[in-house]
Amino acid sequence: MEQRVVITGMGIWSCLGQTLDDVRQALYDGKSGIIFSQERKDMGYRSALCTYVPMPDLKKKISRTQRQFMPEEAMYAYAATEQALQNAGLDQDYIDNHEVGIIYGNDSVAEATMNALDRFREFKDTSACGSGAIFQSMNSTITMNLACLFRLRGINLTSAAACASSSLAIGNAYLLIKNGLSDCIITGGAQENNAYVVASFDGIQAFSTREDEPSKACRPFDKNRDGLVPGGGAATVILESYEHAVKRGAPILAEIVGWGFSGNGDHISTPNVAGPARSLELALKNGGVNPTEVGYVNAHATSTHAGDGREAMAIKQIFGDYAVPVTSTKSQTGHEMWAAGAAECVYSMLMMKGGFIAGNLNFEEPDEETACVNVIPETTEKHFDMFLSNSFGFGGTNSTLIVKNIE
Repeated sequence: MEQRVVITGMGIWSCLGQTLDDVRQALYDGKSGIIFSQERKDMGYRSALCTYVPMPDLKKKISRTQRQFMPEEAMYAYAATEQALQNAGLDQDYIDNHEVGIIYGNDSVAEATMNALDRFREFKDTSACGSGAIFQSMNSTITMNLACLFRLRGINLTSAAACASSSLAIGNAYLLIKNGLSDCIITGGAQENNAYVVASFDGIQAFSTREDEPSKACRPFDKNRDGLVPGGGAATVILESYEHAVKRGAPILAEIVGWGFSGNGDHISTPNVAGPARSLELALKNGGVNPTEVGYVNAHATSTHAGDGREAMAIKQIFGDYAVPVTSTKSQTGHEMWAAGAAECVYSMLMMKGGFIAGNLNFEEPDEETACVNVIPETTEKHFDMFLSNSFGFGGTNSTLIVKNIE
């Protein structure tokens, strides 16, 4: 018997803020988290645009011995997860007596790996890497660290699928709970935000070079977009079966009603229309959702010419004449990459609960491909009870989530 899957808690560690209230306000106010980094420019970056995400102070929460196993992104994830657990009313006593799992999105650990190998090369001694290096440098570092720190005894799995990683993590957690294989799963994604993780992206000229106006650099769907802006941070959502949530008296915030996924089966970095369209189509079909029921689309749109144009055409193909409101919160946050799907789920939840749609910053004029979708340029007061969130990644991996409000 299939289970209903609900969201009972959220947590965020973002360039827009480190609490749900601060992030909600930043979204409403149209705040940009994008900055110019002189450090990156001095290092040799073609584009020194990025976001600022503060490191959480975990010294009073986690011992030094345990912290040595945690790279930057695991610390973001811990902070976001601690918030989400509190938001869901899940304390350690409850976790200790129930099988709570974790599925988290992450697809790189660049700085920690680089630092360990640099020490090895410098001293020509493997012991110079340090005892925590192996645990810091594995893609599964977040799930292994959080599972130990929160003493989780359910599924322990990392989702690595480029920029769809955390959306696919949520989707897989949804599927396990829906099919009765788990009652409660911590899920989300994290992205390191240091100067090393995206150097190769800069090397292939993927970033905007609008350095003189950082807040205007990320321009999803706009005719004059010239590349993405890298970001980072973490977002966590708590998923439970409806029955489990009701039984423990949990605050039920929303229900995941559909998930779609697809592969482009095409170029490794250049997207097409058919793959994303199939992801949207399956999410609607699997959820039994009519397109006109969707009140808002949080687009993947990263501010690249090919990606934004193809996604716009995919949305138009699926929604037809229905002019569903569309924005990309990346206009404010840059591209949070492995964390993007989870973060954008939280942003969309905050908007749905707050009765507004945050404007798509810097959208001044569409081009021939993006003119087919209803992009909302400024914050708009609007009630909606269902949103669709897209996440697409290198390798042609696509994931689409549909979430319904529960008052």
